Amino acid sequence: MNRAYYDIIYNKPLTKDIFEMKLEGDTSHITAPGQFINIQLDGFYLRRPISICDYDDETITIIYKIVGQGTENMSMLDAGDYLDILCGLGNGFDTSKCGKKTVLIGGGVGVPPMYNLCKKLLSEGKDVSVILGFNTKDEIFYEEEFKALGAKVYVSTVDGSYGTKGFVTDVLKDLEYDYFCTCGPMPMFRAIEKIAKTSGQYSFEERMGCGFGACMGCSCKTKYGYKRICRDGPVLEREEIIW
Repeated sequence: MNRAYYDIIYNKPLTKDIFEMKLEGDTSHITAPGQFINIQLDGFYLRRPISICDYDDETITIIYKIVGQGTENMSMLDAGDYLDILCGLGNGFDTSKCGKKTVLIGGGVGVPPMYNLCKKLLSEGKDVSVILGFNTKDEIFYEEEFKALGAKVYVSTVDGSYGTKGFVTDVLKDLEYDYFCTCGPMPMFRAIEKIAKTSGQYSFEERMGCGFGACMGCSCKTKYGYKRICRDGPVLEREEIIW
């Protein structure tokens, strides 16, 4: 974990409520796709945990949704502003456990961490399919970015305004795969758990207090006792989770 100030390169809307921000700073503490950063915002006591969408030696890209005053304030920041960030938090996806035909499933703001994971799996020679789930066509983002990586991309919308009508599971049930990785809301996880054919990894979205394991405010019950999503996760293996 590293605490430092990161300069904002850009901060732009992708949809009505979804923003993409690129930051410049130290990325040496990021070791796996699926980790997150914790952002301090002026006037707010608790930091905001945001998953890492992509990164390189000097920059971090995040995608976030406006869900309250804190993220709304963050959407108003401009290039040249800076943020106080805890970087390289949590344990990400373990790609060594992924199969040759891995499917990635992202629901809403669970889509961003799938992007860097997709890049890494493709670089390892894996055959990657990606399912992106949204409520409606107007909420879709990063479909073309995943296609540009070379992955097979499927989109579902609840209202049927684009792609497959229904949920990510309506796509998943017809795919052939030998492993899955997913990030999204709990109802989506429970639906996947009912039909998934293989082992997999779940990346949990949880409200957090400290973000590095001190407060125990984001615990998840597993076969090995309670695990802290911020420290032991956010990624947990399917076989260890008690639903």
